[in-house]
Amino acid sequence: MLKLSYTDTDLHIEKLSTSVEKWIGQRVLLAVRVGTSVSVEPMNAAFGLSTDISTWKDLEYLICREASDLISLSICDVDMVEVGLEGYWLSSTSQSDEGIFVTHLPAAIESLIVEIWQASQHQQPAFDHCCLD
Repeated sequence: MLKLSYTDTDLHIEKLSTSVEKWIGQRVLLAVRVGTSVSVEPMNAAFGLSTDISTWKDLEYLICREASDLISLSICDVDMVEVGLEGYWLSSTSQSDEGIFVTHLPAAIESLIVEIWQASQHQQPAFDHCCLD
């Protein structure tokens, strides 16, 4: 499972070993137990990845071979590609810009996305937020 955490100033991407369904169930149960609201909606998310990382071509190849129906790629500029995903948006309200987006992709693709995202964080200033559809 790939987890993208959006705040008003940052994006954090991580790979988790649990399933999307189990993770969402645990988050909803936690919200019920502590008495807070949680909104869960099917959603599309997009974020930028640097193409200037050595493993980018490996990711591009795996996406074309295994996940072209799950992931869309759009060129932003010479060094950046926007990655679009389908998954679930969890937040305190359905209109919140801060929350967590989760999705499931082939394990090798999830690992490469995290690796490239982490490497690109060391190359450039803080990421300038993404889009949610």
